[in-house]
Amino acid sequence: MSGRIVVIGAGIVGVSAAIWLRRAGREVMLVDRGDPGQGTSYGNAGVLASCAIVPVTTPGLIAKGPGYLMDPNFPLFMRWSYVPRMIPWLVKYLGHANDRDTRRIAGGINGVIGDSVDQHLALARGTRAEEWVVESDYTFAYADRAAFEKDSYVWTLRREGGFVPELIEGAAVHEYQDCFSDRVGCLAVMKNHGFIRDPGGYVAALAEEFKALGGTFRKADVKDFTLTDGKVSAVQTTEGEIACDQVVLTTGVWSKPLMKKLGITVPIETERGYHIVFENATGGPTVPVMVASGKFVATPMAQGVRCAGVVEFGGLDAGPSKAPFELLRRQVAETFPQLKATDEIEWQGHRPAPTDSLPLIGEVRGTGVFAGFGHHHIGLTGGPKTGRWLAQMITGQRPNTDMTPYDPQRFAG
Repeated sequence: MSGRIVVIGAGIVGVSAAIWLRRAGREVMLVDRGDPGQGTSYGNAGVLASCAIVPVTTPGLIAKGPGYLMDPNFPLFMRWSYVPRMIPWLVKYLGHANDRDTRRIAGGINGVIGDSVDQHLALARGTRAEEWVVESDYTFAYADRAAFEKDSYVWTLRREGGFVPELIEGAAVHEYQDCFSDRVGCLAVMKNHGFIRDPGGYVAALAEEFKALGGTFRKADVKDFTLTDGKVSAVQTTEGEIACDQVVLTTGVWSKPLMKKLGITVPIETERGYHIVFENATGGPTVPVMVASGKFVATPMAQGVRCAGVVEFGGLDAGPSKAPFELLRRQVAETFPQLKATDEIEWQGHRPAPTDSLPLIGEVRGTGVFAGFGHHHIGLTGGPKTGRWLAQMITGQRPNTDMTPYDPQRFAG
């Protein structure tokens, strides 16, 4: 098949798929209701976090969850009026909080992100986007060795997945990064990682590369598919019908209603993510840092230091809450006492969280529609590889990976 391919969604996954498809010589139209890179791909910690293979649903979460929700200093928030709507999803999500499922999911996530830096460089090298990619350490900050060892389950899974940290303690912590308060006494440093200095600018630059390769972009909101004899033949948009032979669906949590039109109800929720950019900051880290006590990441970026990581459940429609921003500011001040900025910019957006924490990647029921969404916390990290896999599937190549864990049909019927 060699007709037009419509890629729905101009975030990191969609733009990556579009570029790899153009490099394979296919006719591609990228469609999004907004500008490329300005949705979920814009607001994140920017880390190419290859070692972030362990899902949230680790053993013991069910017992600890109520305490997390009641703790005003834990970065988990709930819009209580929304709880009844998310109970079916929550029951399935928490059902994976056991060792067997955690290990299975970690293996699946590792397949998507384990070589993230290489995948980003393969996508961006030689393009106008390459300047935004930085190879670096990725550091986990703890109060002390005992606090690090409390995370032994997670670190055991990371080691088994090929990610072994270098520990730095005591005075050596401030020799490595002199930005920390005395609350940080142990660092677990992961080598061979990286970050993006401006995630929104990076994806926008990749979209320009796609257009330079001969791809086309249309601003429109996709509402439905037209199927002919069970195969997609067009997409219906707010700007009219677009004929096509194949479709790539990469619109994150907004993919759910379109999947339902194909007969699959995906158990996916929005995880409302928050970040603050401390503009023109001084006194912050020079490499990405995950602060274990606050579950947030501080990343040096072109605009300043971006601190991201608070989670809230409350649906797609409600506006930002004040409490997550206030907690994030307190934690940043406690960890980086020398941090000074000329201004602060707040952002809140939506992460797509399937019940099993694994993305949906592959063709949907032989329709010619290929799913590429549901990456939870790893969308930027895993976007280029997901896009490359999708392009390989569409062009008749076989990804050198067992794609079963990501099969969209796992949620069918």
